[in-house]
Amino acid sequence: MRKRRLAAWIAAPLAVGLLATGCGGGAGAGDAGDGIVSVSHTEPQNPLVPANTTETGGGDVLDAMFTGLVAYDEQTSEPYNAVAESIESPDNTVFTIKLKPGWTFHDGSPVTANSFVRAWNYAAYAPNGQSGASFFEHIAGFEQVNPADPDGETGPAQAPEPTAQEMSGLKVIDDLTFEVTLNAPFATFPTMLGYTAFSPMPESFFADKAGFEAHPIGNGPFQFDSRQPNAHITLSKYEQYAGQHKPSINGVEFRVYNELETAYQDLVSGNLDFVNQLPPSALVGDKWKADLQDRGMVKPILSNNALQLPLYDPKYQDVRVRHALSMAIDRKQITETIFEGAYTPANGWVPGDAIPGYEPGACGEFCEFNPQRAKQLLDESGFQGPVTITSNADGGHKEWIEAICGQFKNNLGLDCVFNPVPTFAEFLKMHDENAHQGPFRFGWLGDYPAAETFLGKIYRTGASSNYMRYSSPEFDAAMDRADRAPTEEEGNRLYAEAEKVLAKDMPSIPLWNQNAVVGWSDRLEGVQVTFDRQLNLETVKLVS
Repeated sequence: MRKRRLAAWIAAPLAVGLLATGCGGGAGAGDAGDGIVSVSHTEPQNPLVPANTTETGGGDVLDAMFTGLVAYDEQTSEPYNAVAESIESPDNTVFTIKLKPGWTFHDGSPVTANSFVRAWNYAAYAPNGQSGASFFEHIAGFEQVNPADPDGETGPAQAPEPTAQEMSGLKVIDDLTFEVTLNAPFATFPTMLGYTAFSPMPESFFADKAGFEAHPIGNGPFQFDSRQPNAHITLSKYEQYAGQHKPSINGVEFRVYNELETAYQDLVSGNLDFVNQLPPSALVGDKWKADLQDRGMVKPILSNNALQLPLYDPKYQDVRVRHALSMAIDRKQITETIFEGAYTPANGWVPGDAIPGYEPGACGEFCEFNPQRAKQLLDESGFQGPVTITSNADGGHKEWIEAICGQFKNNLGLDCVFNPVPTFAEFLKMHDENAHQGPFRFGWLGDYPAAETFLGKIYRTGASSNYMRYSSPEFDAAMDRADRAPTEEEGNRLYAEAEKVLAKDMPSIPLWNQNAVVGWSDRLEGVQVTFDRQLNLETVKLVS
């Protein structure tokens, strides 16, 4: 999504916002004795249910509250077994998953094979309306519990009613063993299983969903304490956590900010412990290095930014318009002047060689700055504008969007304006309602370290984050071939073939790949940042 998923801030699209609503910008970071670490955050879009969260506002909290079958190494991003004792398959189709004993939920109940199977069936069942349902599409029986809409999400026809309530590909063997049968070979499947949507759920969720939403219960290193909407979410250390890394801190406070700049100022003044994205003003002249001294870092992460295009709007259905807009953007100039070189101009939809399957230059000429060709294509299309670019206002996007608008005006002669939406949650609501009237910002943190998550979860027909309403049988078929490849290496080659279809169709405009530029207070030591730009709460320590 996570997802990892949709992000609110710019610096690694997907993250969050700031004037500490409820924290007033003046709340302290806390005393070392309280053992609580405060981090900047954005308001979750939905209640804290793993399968219904595909953005970082909720995802970061859930990642602290839940541990899945696998986790990812903070240095290499490689998956390793967490709740799983083993994940084995002779053919990449039928997987036998054994759990480690001793895992419990925060209410003391055991984590069992049924905790996963029941959660996954709930997530996939269409009437439950879970935003992460499409993550389960590879499991046999998914089409019976979540039938495809015959004319897409925007067509008049309704999807058929499910013919089953549970996927045929899930089978509990015993308390600590279950079997997963996929509808076709999929070598990337084990890597996916650390994503939030695949979390186990306690029996209390199914008995009282409203009660769970008010006080969610996970199995991770931190348990839910309290929440004040638009202000903060607080978690405390779960003493019976069975994971590899037991936290040394006592808890974490996720503070909601409405302005990235405000969060940064709280960090500099010692009123906040961690910011996972610095505002553009702090990047100019490397100002952050003077402000924070040695309390900051730049780290490559699995993230990219793009402008998605509303293909449900007739003005953007001509591919020449989409190619023209892309070729009119001087990515190098923007990344060097606004981001001080902290970001890299994108040349495709998979961001960088840290991800298996990365294909340099996948976008080809359409991501190269060529204002003459762009103007020619635009004139051929008859498009006259204006262009409205929409983004959330709580994520530090104003400067670069206005720069792109300036390039559209100078290079294409188009009137262009920035349409700021007050909060990330309101911005996401526009996606769901097909309310965009022009390009809109899209940021994506890899849900897991694989090319597939940057392609299938965004551009497949009906995918959970396909806010463009892009539908291409050619792309879908190319992704099917890649998913079903006998090895990950062959799959990666085929994902690159699918990416070429995106270059031809241009449903979105790749902008830049991001590094995390983060900062922390003098209360913290041992700071590490994960591939999805989160502070590693399991290993960070407070200065004694």
